Amino acid sequence: MLIERFFNKIKQCRRVATRYDKLAANYLAFVKLASIRIWLRANESAP
Repeated sequence: MLIERFFNKIKQCRRVATRYDKLAANYLAFVKLASIRIWLRANESAP
């Protein structure tokens, strides 16, 4: 369930969902950046 929620949040990023990047390394880098952004938002609201 946790993994499914993560992928749903990742797919909110248009660039990840449509895969604009041709190279796998560039795509993976953007997935990592999107993951960090999601993680920071989740920890930002924590007390």
